[in-house]
Amino acid sequence: MAVASRTATSKRKALREDTVVTLYARWLDFYHRYRKQLYAGLAAIAVAIFGIIGYSYYQRQQEQRAQQLLGEVLPLYEQGKYREALDGADGQSGLLALARDYGSTDAGNLARFYAADALYRLGEYDRALELWQAFDSDDPMLAAAALAGQAAVYENKGEHERAAELYRRAADRYDNPVVTPQYLLRAGRNYEAAGNLEAARRMYEAIRERYPESAQATEAEIALARIAARASQPS
Repeated sequence: MAVASRTATSKRKALREDTVVTLYARWLDFYHRYRKQLYAGLAAIAVAIFGIIGYSYYQRQQEQRAQQLLGEVLPLYEQGKYREALDGADGQSGLLALARDYGSTDAGNLARFYAADALYRLGEYDRALELWQAFDSDDPMLAAAALAGQAAVYENKGEHERAAELYRRAADRYDNPVVTPQYLLRAGRNYEAAGNLEAARRMYEAIRERYPESAQATEAEIALARIAARASQPS
């Protein structure tokens, strides 16, 4: 029995070794047949890896530079020197240049937002609209502010229905007891101006129900009374 067991074990071992040899032989055959393709594939993978590493490093450098430049130009914006902030002064890069050259960075994207606001304040509504539309942020406060900026442009153009929709989207995007009722009130006013009294009523009621302590609550009540009076008038 012991001899038979050893014989069986030896056969299994020999079979495993034969399998390993066979697999190795197949691998060698595959390697010699396709080694050019293998080298090309490995080279492509290496290039991709180094490309990703290089791009990540480049992006970090760009972000740091953009943050530095934005920090230098923001004081001009905060002082109300909007043209200088946009174009730069004393050798500084302006907000427009930052948005153009570093737009893929967070700081460059933020420069785009500030540039849009500065252009709006200077009455350059179309350019402001273009930048606000290009602005993209995961921050709900900034995203809502960009929507409200677009709404303000359309409001100034007399496109009240479109302005109202953007104000409503801004209110939906950012829930804040100070800012959101302002967006809702502006949405309501623009719906009214567009003749959409039902939509306007919904905006004012949202203020009354969700933000009864806000500064806009009284204005919303007045607006609701106004809409009710208009609705009761014979057509």
